[in-house]
This record gives sequence, structure tokens and C-alpha cells, in this order.
Amino acid sequence: MARDDITGLILAGGRGSRMGGVDKGLQNHQGTPLAMHALLRLGPQVGALMINANRNLGAYEAMGAPVWPDALPDYPGPLAGFLAGLEHCETPYLVTVPCDTPHFPPDLVERLAAALEAEGADIAMAATVENGERQVQPVFCLMKTALMESLVAFTASGQRKIDRWTAQHRCIEVMFDDPNAFFNANTLAELQQLQR
Repeated sequence: MARDDITGLILAGGRGSRMGGVDKGLQNHQGTPLAMHALLRLGPQVGALMINANRNLGAYEAMGAPVWPDALPDYPGPLAGFLAGLEHCETPYLVTVPCDTPHFPPDLVERLAAALEAEGADIAMAATVENGERQVQPVFCLMKTALMESLVAFTASGQRKIDRWTAQHRCIEVMFDDPNAFFNANTLAELQQLQR
């Protein structure tokens, strides 16, 4: 799978409720908005980039990638972002990363793509081991763009859980050694932790 076959999507469409309702992707980390960190880190790994956001669209558009709001109303969660990405994706594959995890692995996409091809899978997700337990990172997800119809039907039936949808397809988990690479800032305290 060539890099140009993959579009990267930054998920910045959440409510930011655990951060007091602020727009998480626009919070500064080392002087740069979190979403910009994600764009800069994902850019070299993919052929094209997009952002999924529901507020402050102008601020996101200024980052230089097309911005697409959720296709579904009322902030229904990451699957709405997946769907917005799939609807606008012009490559055979879409990879998603959240806007609040600035240190995700620089070889994330390469490793997900290699595993997806090797296993003949439809979806590949990152996973880590934390405190001896396997932890799936479902928003770090590479999927075939052809899954759009399945996701439209799934969300139209009112369902919102990523694992319930991915369970309908051949989904594999790809292990990454460093759980800290997936540390995400859900709260202002966690955002301050990132600055260290």
C-alpha cells in the first residue's frame, strides 16, 4: 500500500466536555495548537490530510487542510468523524488520529498498513499494553474507504460504539511498544502533563 493511497483524518470534532467545553484541538501545546501537532506528525505518513471539526472551522481551515464537520447531529462521537472522513476520502484508505495525542508514533500508518495487508483485513487499530493489560486505541484506525456504506447503515440505526461497528468487519490490532506515545490530553491537567 502506497502512502498516496491513504488519507489522514484528524479527529477534532468532540465537545471537549472533560476539558470544560473548550475546543481541544485549538489548545496550545508547546506554543502550537494540538491539532496542528497532529497534522504535522501525520502529514509525512499519508498522501492527503483532512480535519473533522464542528466548531471554529475558520481556525482549523487556517491549518491548511480541508475541514469537514460531522455528518451526524449532536456530537455523537468518533464514528461521526470517521463517517465525515469516509464521505470525503478520495483514496482507497482512511486513517484517523485524535487531535489530543501529539506524540503518536511516526511509523503509525506504515505499521497499520503493513498489518492490514498482511492479514487481509478491512480495519487495523493500534493497541498497547498498560499495567499488564492490552489496551486498544480505537481512534488510531486505518480502514478501507469501501466500508462507508456499512458505517452509514450502522450509524443510521442509532449505534455509536466503535467496537460494535468494527466487530462486523475483519479488524486486527497492531501492537505498539510505547503506551506513552498514545497519551492523550482529555483534561486541562493532562494537557499540563504533556508540557513536561
